[in-house]
Amino acid sequence: MRHGKKFAHLGRKTPHRKYMLANMACSLIEHKSINTTVAKAKALKRYIEPLITKSKNDSTHNRRIVFSYLKNKYAVTELFRDISVKIGDRPGGYTRIIKLGNRLGDNASMAMIELVDYNTVYNTGDSKKKTRRRRKSTKKSESVQVEEAAPVVEEAAPVVEEAAPVVEEAAPVVEEAAPVVEEAAPVVEETSTNDSSENKEIETKSEDSNKKETDS
Repeated sequence: MRHGKKFAHLGRKTPHRKYMLANMACSLIEHKSINTTVAKAKALKRYIEPLITKSKNDSTHNRRIVFSYLKNKYAVTELFRDISVKIGDRPGGYTRIIKLGNRLGDNASMAMIELVDYNTVYNTGDSKKKTRRRRKSTKKSESVQVEEAAPVVEEAAPVVEEAAPVVEEAAPVVEEAAPVVEEAAPVVEETSTNDSSENKEIETKSEDSNKKETDS
């Protein structure tokens, strides 16, 4: 009678069951995920997770203990060299069971058991740590938004500075027009001098004529 025996016998004797679980554990370490029945997957989960915990402390004693369960030196080497590094920060729950439905032949419920850290599909959102939001965080976010908006005003300032030289370039046009008036001034002076010289000549001629008349 099986009084108080709560582990799954899986319809096999003890030696057969141990070797079957050891082979399944080696396959899981090698392929990182395998398909089996739900009952075997649950039994394998209880079998392999203590061995993965042992692999976190790489010592000769722990390697021998794990080898006594797996009986495969290549699986032990990969477990201590690769998997222990990958799951070093995880405190437990190294495997995941996903149900796949019933098998066509005997209608047995099937499942996939896998190592959690090697599934890139389910672990996309685990990299971000969840943090509690408080009222202070809103003030920080508002200050960040104000700081981000400030450079936009600073970048718009050089546009006004670039437009200023256009007015400075138009100023020389007025300065060039000024010499035209200065050049015209001598023309007036020349005409005035010519008129005065002509008047003097006329006066001298008139004086000469007057002298001649007096002489005569």
